[in-house]
Formats: sequence, structure tokens, C-alpha cells
Amino acid sequence: MRSNWIVKFAVCLVGATLSVAAPQAFAAETPAAAPSTAPVAAPAHTDKETNCTDRIDNDGDTVVDCADADCFEDPACKPKGQPESTTSLCSDFVDNDGDGAIDCDDTDCANTKACKGSWKGGAAAANTQPDLPMDLPEEGQGVNVEELIGKYGDKPGENSDETCSDGLDNDGDGRTDCADFGCRFDPSVIVCQPSPGFRFSVVARASHYYYLERQVNGVTRKNENDTTFDLLQLRALGPIPGIQNSFFLLSMRAERTPRLTFALFQVPIGKTGHYVQVNSGGGNLAPSIILSMAKQLMLDPPFYMASAFEQGNGAAVEVGGPITSNRFLQYRAFFGGGSGRQNGNVGGRFYTDDNTNFTWTAGAQLQLNFAGHYNRFDSPYLYTPVPLTAALLVGGKYDQRAVERFPALHAFGVMRYNRVFASSELYFKRELEFQSTQVAYNFQAGVLLWPKHLMLSGDFGQYVGGDLANPPLAITDLGTDAARQADERQVRAAVHWYFFRNIGVLTAMYTNRKVFGSRDKSAGFEESGARLTASFRF
Repeated sequence: MRSNWIVKFAVCLVGATLSVAAPQAFAAETPAAAPSTAPVAAPAHTDKETNCTDRIDNDGDTVVDCADADCFEDPACKPKGQPESTTSLCSDFVDNDGDGAIDCDDTDCANTKACKGSWKGGAAAANTQPDLPMDLPEEGQGVNVEELIGKYGDKPGENSDETCSDGLDNDGDGRTDCADFGCRFDPSVIVCQPSPGFRFSVVARASHYYYLERQVNGVTRKNENDTTFDLLQLRALGPIPGIQNSFFLLSMRAERTPRLTFALFQVPIGKTGHYVQVNSGGGNLAPSIILSMAKQLMLDPPFYMASAFEQGNGAAVEVGGPITSNRFLQYRAFFGGGSGRQNGNVGGRFYTDDNTNFTWTAGAQLQLNFAGHYNRFDSPYLYTPVPLTAALLVGGKYDQRAVERFPALHAFGVMRYNRVFASSELYFKRELEFQSTQVAYNFQAGVLLWPKHLMLSGDFGQYVGGDLANPPLAITDLGTDAARQADERQVRAAVHWYFFRNIGVLTAMYTNRKVFGSRDKSAGFEESGARLTASFRF
């Protein structure tokens, strides 16, 4: 009995909100009364809603028609199975298309008469709870809203564009998507910023390099300076029109020549948090490969973690979702394929060694959230102290390349707490054609020394190619990609200064990279130098 009263009370709140949201629609559909000078008597209240289509609150509980629990079983209040795209369907208090959004909360209702003036568009509007403006606590003297993350009942787990647009309470704190403090106040979340519809994002970067030693066309050069505008990443992202809780992302690079480098389209499967995604084929298991350049803690990803393990596909499909209801255990599975090798453009490819063999990969990954809820799109940058998040991702795949075929295993552990970020990653593969064992690993860490101002970070990693137990008769039979694989070791250290909120970042970084002799007998070399980079991310 108690639960019935709770449900009824919640429905009352929703119904009252929707009644206010669409008063013109109700008036338009109710016949006008004949003019009269006599006072109109208030309708007599009954114990329950007696008519579920008369636009009158018969029982005086402030909830009208199908919004009242008394009408839930009435045939007039059953979903029509039609898109919510008419004034009548967008004002009947029924989720007619079964997408989890009712009436003006459904983006399909945006242009109907019932919802004009109520719908503001974008993920921030579509996923906002009715009490959004009212649940904000007092910030206090000198405290900004981003410092409310992890406080006042907020839990970690929703602080990326992906988790903030999926219609789920990923971290179980009672706030969903843009109503969650992590989504509303984390400055790296784009979809919940106050702008309707699609979002346009820019990452721009200019760098000055001082090379103590570097390789240029096989020649060692020392003590050189260079300055370049080395990054201009342009991204369009947001919900897919007409599909509730969907997400799309288009990412391009334009600093040297315009090229679309990544595309992603994701739609939900039912209402349980599962999804299906089609993307342009990048990023099977290694999370650093699919992160925006704005989220690369060391400015560029450790390429040795992917160069021998993830060579790109023409396109890929992915499914994923929770295994346990509390999202402690999640999964994702993928399949990708396409002849040739990706040339850096979506749909573009080239054929090394004139090899047109069909290449493909298939695999899966499990994620265990020990504290909070980690998402592989989360940023390792810390701007303010954060609550505890700890997760482990383990996965495997089989990859058939043009001349290689191999099973691979991958593990990635991550922890964010207060002012500290740390991650460790391991990739292992057993190449079956030439019988070699290859391993790569990377350790990365960061410390927020001065919130909103200064962060230190560094990483260390290595790739070991392994000997060929079954080498080909000629090195050219390895193919270009496998022949040039070379053992290497790299260490980097950086200091980041947030000179304008989290948008403007000045980074000073030192890199030392040692490459050992490759399989095609190329000589090893060592590179080292310093770099000063100004980045703008918005």
C-alpha cells in the first residue's frame, strides 16, 4: 500500500508539471463554454478519476486524466504505438512510442503546438528532470559549481558526453544525464552546456619544439628549434534527431589538410542501458585511441600501445550495456572489417604491398567498476578534486590482418581520487603466421597540485616485438607494417597550467624515446627534447 502512494505521488508531480507545460493545447481541444453571467460552480470531487479524457481533475489530486494512477488501466491511456508528433499525442500523458519520454519531454514533440515554448532542444533539455533548477545547493563564498561534483549526494560516474546523453542514471545517485552534477558542472562535458541542439567543439594547439636529438629521414639532427600549429580538431556531436537517448560524433582534423578521422552513431536498445553503435573502425580495446585530443594527458597518445595491435578497419559495429543492475559489471562486443589499411580518413584506405586481403577483427571487453562508474571516454585531466573512481577493463580479440593473424589480450586499470589520476595498460598478442609474441605496456599518472591552476603528469611505456620463430624466406614477405615493427621505450613528463579556466592550457613537456633496430634491419635511434604547447579546448 505504501509503494502505491509513492507511485501516485510521483505521478502527481509529473502530471502537474505537464499540465503547466501545455495549457494552450488543453484549451484548444476543450470546447468553449457559452457566455454566461452566472457564477460557475466548481466540479464536485470524487474519490477517483472518473473520466480519463475530459481534461478535468475529477478527484482533486492535482493530476489530470492519464497522468493519474487511477487511469493507468483505462484503454484511453494505453500507448498508441505511434510517434509522438501530434498535439494530441504530445499532451495525453502517455509514452505512445515507448522511448521512455512522455509528451513534451520527448524530442519528437518539439514542433507540436502542445510543446511550443516548453521544449528547448538538445540533450540538456531532453534528459533534464523537472526539479533541475530546484536541487542546486548553495555554493558558498568562493565556491564554483564545478566543485559541487561528488557532493550533496552526487556520485562519480556521469561526467562524459557519452554517459550524459544515454538516458541512464549511470552512477546511481538519483540524477540522470544533465541533471547529474557531473554532467552539469564538469566543464569537459559538452552536451549539457546551455546551448540547444547539436554542439560544435574545437581543440586548437600550437607548439614550440626544442629537439636535443631527433631523426629526420634516417639522419640524426641535434639542437634544433621548430614552431608549428600542430593540431586543429573539429567535432560535431549531440543527439540524433528523432531517436531518444542517442548520440553521434563526427571528428575531423584540419591543421594540415581537412580529413574526417572518426565517426560514431549510437542508439539505445530498449530501456535497460544497452546500445548498438556503428563507427568508422577505430579503437577496439585501447581507450587512448578513441579519446579526443583535448583529453590526451600527454598531448598525444602512446602510439606504441596500438600501432602493432590495432591497425584500423573500414567500419565496425559494437553492442554493449550493463550485466548487473548496479552497473558494477558491464560489457561491450565488437566486429570490424575492411580490405586494405585505413589512411586516416573515414572510408579512406590504401593497400600496402599490393595486398587486397580482407582484414577483420572481433572481440569483447568486460568492465568492473569497483568504485564509481568509469567510462572509456572520460578525461584523465583533473581540474578540481574528484570523488573516487576505480575500474578494471579486460578484453580479448582475434585479428586477421593482411599478412598477420593473431589473438590478443588487453587489460586497463584506472583510478581517480581527489587530486590523483593513475592508469596502467597492458597489450599482449601472439602472432600465428610468423610465431612471435609481442607486448606493450604503459603507466600514466597525474597530480593536481593547485586546483584550477596546476597539474603534473607523466607516463612510461615500452613495446617489445619479440623474435620470429618462423621467419619468412625474405624480409619483404613480412609486409611493410610487420617488417618495420621495432622495439621502443618512451618516458614523458609534463606540467599543465590552466591559464583560462579549463579551456586554455599551457603545457611544458619533456620526452625521451629510444627506438631499437627494427625487423627490416633499420638502425635504432634515440630522440629527446622539450615542448611548450598552448591548447584551447571548447
